Amino acid sequence: MMATKAGRKAEQAGDSKSLEVPARVGLVAYGVVHLLIGWLALQIAWGASGSKSADTSGAMGTLAAQPFGKVLLWLVAVGLVALALWQASEAVWGCRNSAGAKRVRKQVASGAKAVVYAALGVSAAVVALGSGSSSSQSQERTTSGVLAWPGGRVIVVAAGLIVVGVGVAGVVKGVRKSFTEEIGTSSMSPAAREGVERLGQVGYIAKGLALVVVGGLLSYATVTYDRQKAQGLDGALETILAQPFGRFLLTAVALGFVAFGLFAMLQSRYRRM
Repeated sequence: MMATKAGRKAEQAGDSKSLEVPARVGLVAYGVVHLLIGWLALQIAWGASGSKSADTSGAMGTLAAQPFGKVLLWLVAVGLVALALWQASEAVWGCRNSAGAKRVRKQVASGAKAVVYAALGVSAAVVALGSGSSSSQSQERTTSGVLAWPGGRVIVVAAGLIVVGVGVAGVVKGVRKSFTEEIGTSSMSPAAREGVERLGQVGYIAKGLALVVVGGLLSYATVTYDRQKAQGLDGALETILAQPFGRFLLTAVALGFVAFGLFAMLQSRYRRM
C-alpha cells in the first residue's frame, strides 16, 4: 500500500505543470546553442572562426562573451536541467499510452535526451563558473581513458557506432517528418505549418549527418589507433571542410544547425507537454 501511494505521488510529480515553463525555456536555450554552433560553423567554412570551436563549448563561450553573458548562461543551464528533468519524467511515466516495443523505444529516446540536456546544462554552468575546456579536448581525454580499460577499444567503437545510429535516426526522423507528432500544429496557418516542417526537416537531417561523421571518426580512430581523428563535433566539421566542395558542404550543414535551432525555439511554443 505504501509503495503504491509513493508511486502515485511520484507519477503526480511527473505530470506536474511546475516543470513546463522552465522546460520550455530550456527548449529556447537548446535552440540558441544550435544557432551559435551554426554561426561558428559558418565562420569556419569561410575562414573567419578565430579561436572559437564550432561545438557546444564554443557556443557557450560565445554566449559568455556577450553583455550579461554569465546571467544568460545560468538561465541556459537552469532551462536545460529543467528540460532534462521533464524528459526523465517522460521516460518513466510519459509513455503510458504506448505498449510493447514502441513504449520501450520512447522510453529509451526520452532517457537519452534527458542525459544530453543534463550534460549541456552542466556544460553551461561550468562555463558560467569560468572553467571548462573544449568539447573536443574533453572527448579526447575521455576516449584515451576508456581505451586503457579492459575491452576499451570495443567500448569506444560501440560508442561511436551508437552515435552513428543516433545520427541516422535523426536523418530518418527528418526525412519522414515524424517530429511533427511531438508538436501541436493545429493552431498554425498552413503556411506556418509548412515552414515549421521544413525547418525541422533541414535541421534534423543536417544534425544527423554531422553526428554520423562524429561517430564514424571516433570508431575509425579507435580501430586505426589514430588519436588525432578521435574528435568531437568541431573536428567533424573540419573534416567536412576538407572534402571537395567542403566549404559549400559545411555551409549547408551550418545552415542546417541554424534551422534546427529555430525549430527548437518554435517547439518552446508548440511542443506537446
